[in-house]
Amino acid sequence: MKFFLIAGEPSGDHLGAALMAGLKALVPDATFHGIGGPRMAAEGLESLFPMDELSLMGIWEILPRYRHLKRRIAETAEAVIACDPDALITIDSPDFCLRVAAAVREQRPRQRTIHYVAPSVWAWRAGRALKMAKVIDHVLAILPFEPPYMQAAGMSCDFVGHPVATATVSGPDDAALFRARHGIAPEAPVVLCLPGSRKSEVSRLAARFDEALMRLRDRVPEIRVVLPTVPGVAHMVHDMARRWPTAPIVIEESEEKMAAFAAADLALAASGTVSLELAANRIPMVIGYDMAPLSRLIIGALLKTDTVTLVNLVSDTRAVPEFLGSACKPGPLALALQGALEDMPARKAQLDAMDLTMDRLGKGGEAPGLRAARSVIRAITEPR
Repeated sequence: MKFFLIAGEPSGDHLGAALMAGLKALVPDATFHGIGGPRMAAEGLESLFPMDELSLMGIWEILPRYRHLKRRIAETAEAVIACDPDALITIDSPDFCLRVAAAVREQRPRQRTIHYVAPSVWAWRAGRALKMAKVIDHVLAILPFEPPYMQAAGMSCDFVGHPVATATVSGPDDAALFRARHGIAPEAPVVLCLPGSRKSEVSRLAARFDEALMRLRDRVPEIRVVLPTVPGVAHMVHDMARRWPTAPIVIEESEEKMAAFAAADLALAASGTVSLELAANRIPMVIGYDMAPLSRLIIGALLKTDTVTLVNLVSDTRAVPEFLGSACKPGPLALALQGALEDMPARKAQLDAMDLTMDRLGKGGEAPGLRAARSVIRAITEPR
C-alpha cells in the first residue's frame, strides 16, 4: 500500500511518525510520501519541502505568506496526484491540509482521504466539520468525545487514543541526574517555560513569559527555569534566554527534555498539546496564550467553551488556570504560578485532573499509532 501523508508542525510530525510505524507493522510493504518533520523522516519519509514552512496559526500570521502557501498547496496537490496513493492522510494543520485535499478531489473525486485530529468544533466554528466532510472521508480523533461531532457531519470517525497517554516518561533517577548535570539543588523548584512550537507563538508570548517568571523568581528566589524547545524556534528561545539576568537552561535534545519534565515542579506553557505532555508527567501548570489582535477578535467571538486547556476539557474540570488574549499578562501569570507551586489543594486538584485525563485518553491500552493504523486500513478497505 502507498500512503501520502502531510504534517505541518511538530505535534503532527509526532502523530505521523507513530502512524507510519503502525502502518508498517500491519502492512510491511507500505511506502510513504509527503511532508513531515524529523520523526517522520526517521520512519522513512522524504519530505517534499521543510515542514516548518507550514507552522503558522491565526489569520494575521497567515496573511503575509498567503501567496507562498498557495503555491505550496498547488505543488503538494500535484505531488499527491502523481503519487496515486491508496490514501491521502492529512495531519492537523487544516488551513493547509484541507485545501490540498480539496485540490486533489477536484481532479481525483474517488481519492480516499483521511484526516488525523478532528477539528475542535466543540470549541468554535462548528461549521468546519460540514465543510471538511466535502473533502474528507474518515477522521482519526484523539479526544474521546469527538467522534459524534464528525459522524453527524457525514464522516466516519474512530477515537484512536492520544499518543501522550502511552508515551514513556522519565523517572526519579533521570530527574536526579538532570539536576546534578545542571547544578540544581535537590530542593530548588524547577519551572518549565514553554512558549510554543510556532514562531508566531514564541514572538508573541516570550516577553510576557519572561516577565512572569522574573516576578515569580522575585517571590521564590530559589527557582530554576528550564526552556525546552524544538528546532524550528530554538534560535528564538536562545535569544529569549540571553535576556535573563540569570540564564535559564535551554534544552533541545529529546532525551534531555524528558529528563527535564521528570525534574520539573511547575510549568508555564502556551495552550496546546504540551498541556497533555505536562499532564502525563504530572506537572502542575499555568497556561497562557494570545494571538494577533484580528485573530483574537474573531476567534474570541466564535469561542463556544470557557476553557481551551485540554486537561480541563478531557477531565471536565477547570483545575488548570489559563490566561487567554488580553488576560495573558505577566502579573496574573506570576500570581497563578506561585499558587500552583505553593497551594497544596490546588496542586492536588491539578494532579487528580491529569490522572483522569490520561485514563480517558487511553493510558494502559494499545499504542495510538497502531490503533490509528488499524483505523486507516479499515477505512480504505471497506466499501464506500
